[in-house]
Amino acid sequence: MFDPRIDKHLISDQGEHVVDEVRKHWAATVSAVLELFGGIVVLLLTFFVPAQAWWVPALLGAVLCAHAIWRVFEQHTDRFVITNMRVFRVHGILSQRIATMPLARILDISVHKPLIGRIFGYGHFVFESAAQAQGLREIKYVGDPDQRGLTIQRVIQQAGLRGGAGRPDQFPGAAFPPPSHPDPAASVAASEPADDRNPTAPVPGIARGPATGWDWLADAQRREDERLAQLRGEQPPAAAAFDPDRTNTAPIQLPR
Repeated sequence: MFDPRIDKHLISDQGEHVVDEVRKHWAATVSAVLELFGGIVVLLLTFFVPAQAWWVPALLGAVLCAHAIWRVFEQHTDRFVITNMRVFRVHGILSQRIATMPLARILDISVHKPLIGRIFGYGHFVFESAAQAQGLREIKYVGDPDQRGLTIQRVIQQAGLRGGAGRPDQFPGAAFPPPSHPDPAASVAASEPADDRNPTAPVPGIARGPATGWDWLADAQRREDERLAQLRGEQPPAAAAFDPDRTNTAPIQLPR
């Protein structure tokens, strides 16, 4: 009942073995021992109270002693285990609880050492993981915390979970896609600039006269006249010399 039996929780067929089994530091039981001492003192008061009230200190002392002994055994059965695959915690007396975390999910380990902990050689672990596991967020009263922290880091490094992410030789069975190269056919081909000495061919039917500064406006006016004539159902007018001063703001009467 008071032995956590760590071996039965190992995945032996996969080669899992214990690297370090961490028991609670003796400082974790100091308060329980003080409570037990107080319970014994209360029990001794039975001999100094009136005979009619002896059962009061006896009952109170027995409750305090039983609770203190329970706390001592509770700390004794609380084990934190480091294996080559994971870390897990087993605790509980009558009902046992197990919390586990794979090494791959451990992102960071913080070690808190209070002043009294530095004096007596214990500290508290705080795990930051990809998915926080209930019961493994904080491990208190870890003896020699610096050495235990280095042990966890060493196990993680030996498992190849740090410093080699993305290397094909890190996981031999994993298939990595080949590097993608741009498709030559899909690449944009740069075209040579057009030769400005070969001007755009003139629009058929446009008679080019002597070059003037109003040629572009004459062409636009001619196209507008041809379009209006087509809408009215008339023959397009003959090409005439463009008069830049000609304006016509009369509304266009279209056949209905």
